[in-house]
Amino acid sequence: MTLYGALLAALWAATAALFAAYAALVLREVTYVTLADGRREARSIPAFLRLLLPFAGNLDKFVSKPFFADEIAAREKMLVAAGFEGLLTGKEFVALRFLVPAVYGSAWCIVSAAAAATLFSPDSDVSPGGLPAVCILGVAAAYLFPSAWLRGALKKRHLSIMKALPFVLDLLTLSVEAGMDFISALQRNCSTRKLDPLNEELLRMTKEIQIGVSRKEALKTMAERCGQSDLKNLAFALVQADELGVAIGSILRIQSDQLRQRRFDRAEKLAAEAPVKMLGPLMLCIFPAVFIVLLGPVLSQALKDMF
Repeated sequence: MTLYGALLAALWAATAALFAAYAALVLREVTYVTLADGRREARSIPAFLRLLLPFAGNLDKFVSKPFFADEIAAREKMLVAAGFEGLLTGKEFVALRFLVPAVYGSAWCIVSAAAAATLFSPDSDVSPGGLPAVCILGVAAAYLFPSAWLRGALKKRHLSIMKALPFVLDLLTLSVEAGMDFISALQRNCSTRKLDPLNEELLRMTKEIQIGVSRKEALKTMAERCGQSDLKNLAFALVQADELGVAIGSILRIQSDQLRQRRFDRAEKLAAEAPVKMLGPLMLCIFPAVFIVLLGPVLSQALKDMF
């Protein structure tokens, strides 16, 4: 090995060691979000994003331009709805959308080029013609990863709220019809249930009411902040009940029945979609094996007769 090669290998080894030490230091830290009642809930973002988050501030001047204002506002709203308020801001997220492809996309291209140089020697007639396409796909995947992660986290949180809401609504209906007022029923429900996304939203709403926000405004704020359709319908129905003077118990009973019907309709829809979704794996995995078992002996015998 030449002196240049030895120095290059030592440089690569030192870089890898420094990156491993930095990654261990960053990933060891546990990140939290602070809930409305003061409790801290452990919640983390993917490791790929956490490693680059300390450098997001370097792009603050770039992403602060008016061109990114709408995207920052939209991402901030999605982050709050997904439960990452205080952990990641919209400006940091937009900065990460540029940092991730720049860093990980570049690393992917370097690794791909090194692998191509190792597999295809200069004297070989075969050239790595697909290397540019591989690099472009890697950079595109790195660019799309933050948005895909955020959409997935938001969808998971909405699904959790959708599953928990019918049981909470039934408990609230029974409590209100038994004589409790709505806020007391909410507080009792939040104190007895485990902490989940729906409980976090209800806790925040009750704390806002306790500090002086009207129930109408607190319900509207919760609906806008969360963005889940079933919870929005419930909040707007309760707001209308306040405006019209309708009894809360009857509204909760109607909303409970409607929510149960929507769940039944949603289950029927998923059951109807199941055969179509099974068609792809069936064609790709099962039918080829069946054809091989059935037609294999016939084709083998036909080839023997021909030759």
